[in-house]
Amino acid sequence: MVSGFILVGFSTFPQHLLPAFFLLYLLMYLFTLLGNLIIMAIIWNERSLHTPMYLFLCALSISEILFTVVVTPRMLVDMLFSHSSITFVACASQMFFSSTFGFTHSFLLMIMGYDRYLAICHPLRYNVLMSTRTCAWLVSWSWAGGSVMGMMVILIIFHLNFCGSNVIHHFFCHALSLLKLACGEETSSVTLGVILVCVTALMGCLFFIILSYVFIVAAILRIPSAEGRHKTFSTCVSHLTVVIVHYGFASMIYLKPKGPHSMDSHTLMATTYIVFTPFLSPIIFSLRNKELKNAVKKSFQRKFSPLSS
Repeated sequence: MVSGFILVGFSTFPQHLLPAFFLLYLLMYLFTLLGNLIIMAIIWNERSLHTPMYLFLCALSISEILFTVVVTPRMLVDMLFSHSSITFVACASQMFFSSTFGFTHSFLLMIMGYDRYLAICHPLRYNVLMSTRTCAWLVSWSWAGGSVMGMMVILIIFHLNFCGSNVIHHFFCHALSLLKLACGEETSSVTLGVILVCVTALMGCLFFIILSYVFIVAAILRIPSAEGRHKTFSTCVSHLTVVIVHYGFASMIYLKPKGPHSMDSHTLMATTYIVFTPFLSPIIFSLRNKELKNAVKKSFQRKFSPLSS
């Protein structure tokens, strides 16, 4: 019986490339942390941003920070060694937390889409429908739902027997990579069950986001002036861009056609979702959201204006 696993990760890459990859991913990881922390600090300090949309954005930043903290530091450390071992309990813990924060991220994106739907399609009733209590309830539901999904994944996987190879061809304890190491007649049915659970949850979130934007676009088209349509749609651009990036990179990994893919290309494709997507998120919200961008400028001006005078 297997008591621990070996993460292959980047050990198959040419050794002379690893320092460059390490530096690149380290800088992206640090920028992800810094960018999300700045967004959270700006929202906390600017009372004008104490609205449901930015409170949801703050919760989204927290989930991104926690997700990257669970996966990326371990990946960076393992890049310095040829093979890295991980205990059975540590692998289960990493899978639980990465799954929890990953599903929570999708649930929060869905709720942000619902928030934009209420703001544009029901503006007169928005403050009643999206009260502070409702915001807190929706955020709590997202975290609870993510925790339930993470627990379901590890309970399904870790009741299996692992009695063969203990080499995980990934840089973290990824569910599908771990299922390939399980032995027993029920492995194929469990694999199908895990895929159905994950796809149903993620595609369900995407379906409700698309449905929200169908109603949003219909409401925007009824606005008579072009300026009004542009101003209204601009409040959705950052969220919509993050959704496209989030699900676009996820589909590249999980819905890629079967074929002769090398381990190196598979690893690089996985980093687009694990490292690159959280890296892009604070950039998109900072550059594409006018109110947040103005709040950042005001905050830096207040901080550095005494120094300049």
